[in-house]
Amino acid sequence: MIRAVALDLGSTSVKAGLLDDHGKLSKIVSLPAPKVIAEGGHFESDALAYVHIADQSLAECTAHTHGKLVLGLSSQRSSFLIWERTSGKTVTPLISWQDNRGAESCTALQSREPLITSLTGLRLTPYFFAPKLRVVLKQNPHWVERLAIGELMVGTLDTYIIWRWTDGKFHLTDPSMAARTLLMDIQQQRWSSKLCELFGIPMKLLPDIKPSTMLNIPLNNGLTLQASLGDQSAALVASVGTDSDVILVNLGTGGFVIRYQIDEFHPALNGYLRTLVYSDQEHKSLTAIEGTLNSISAALALYPVGECKVDNLAEFGDLYSLAEPSGLGAPYFRSDLGLQFSKPVHHLTQIQIATLLLEAIIFRVVRIIEDFTRDEPILKIYLAGGLSELATLQQGIAQCLHSDVYRLEQKDASLLGAAMLASGIRQSKSVESYKINKIKNKNDIAGKYARWKTWLDGLLVR
Repeated sequence: MIRAVALDLGSTSVKAGLLDDHGKLSKIVSLPAPKVIAEGGHFESDALAYVHIADQSLAECTAHTHGKLVLGLSSQRSSFLIWERTSGKTVTPLISWQDNRGAESCTALQSREPLITSLTGLRLTPYFFAPKLRVVLKQNPHWVERLAIGELMVGTLDTYIIWRWTDGKFHLTDPSMAARTLLMDIQQQRWSSKLCELFGIPMKLLPDIKPSTMLNIPLNNGLTLQASLGDQSAALVASVGTDSDVILVNLGTGGFVIRYQIDEFHPALNGYLRTLVYSDQEHKSLTAIEGTLNSISAALALYPVGECKVDNLAEFGDLYSLAEPSGLGAPYFRSDLGLQFSKPVHHLTQIQIATLLLEAIIFRVVRIIEDFTRDEPILKIYLAGGLSELATLQQGIAQCLHSDVYRLEQKDASLLGAAMLASGIRQSKSVESYKINKIKNKNDIAGKYARWKTWLDGLLVR
């Protein structure tokens, strides 16, 4: 029996799928997302095209189903647009989460970062919604008045699509999406007047913040929206459920290490992000701590990483690297420490350089896990994402840790998590994984990790 249909609005694809009683997805339809045009630090795509592709995906997925279905929606975070209330016509392109135009705001507001972090759990970076919107409104001041009188509307991609699917009746988002705007107080789960004033964004322009689940909103496509949340939150729900004894490591275009937060945010975790995973109708919410690795796939793109062997790890015991071209992510947020090596590498082969970059990813992941488990032990570490298929990465992480490491075989995690929350299933029975059994390595990768930490610490104090 079909329990729900889910839709995942990704940066590269739009996917729809059906969830059955056993927690398994079927009839998955995957269509290319609108092309992102990148120019001069601006990353833009067509929001209306997203709507059409989403409609097509859902129509194909549900073509042979009967009865009314509930919908779970997961969406890329921080991508937003401005549109006309009467026509629904877009005034701006969909400005991607990857867009860098908010850098001007970050420079201007740098002295207020402690306040921003205390309220949002996040750092002040161009990635988020508010820094970008501040710049857009400063460049187009006439839009502010039109927004104030209700001629124009603003919101993230989920907000725009829900608005269209309800014929303009609902202008809303959920806490997991709102938490990535830099405008929401993560403790109160509501828009912050202090933050809105700081960024020059009138609070009344923003969508209503509604619970992530049990929405029960009828849509004009015949579905009923029951759950809506950010894509990373949905993936965490699908992969880990609500298990605080598990750490999820996702390695793809970028990377993140995340675990549910048990107690109050420990001072030792300063610099890490606080992620609001989702909230329910009773305003009960789950939060997590998160470390990030920036643009790691870009660092590896030119090298034959698939040819690297486990025995290649730690071949050069005193040559270290960083593999984040756009700068170190959480907890460091150092844009001046990007892709680099401790010594010249021009004499090395492409495979040897690739192995050094893989080591950098391994070591960053392991150090984050060490921080996350300093006071709270764990049972398992799950690896997910395309890069985690590399045996060299799997073994390197496993050999540097004492905890059991598993590779998740579950695909389409964001789609599955959205469907689970829409249907009321809180723990998937279909998540499959296999344990990474450590194999003997001729070099001491754990020993090199200890030396790499000393090297990185030296860089961080410069």
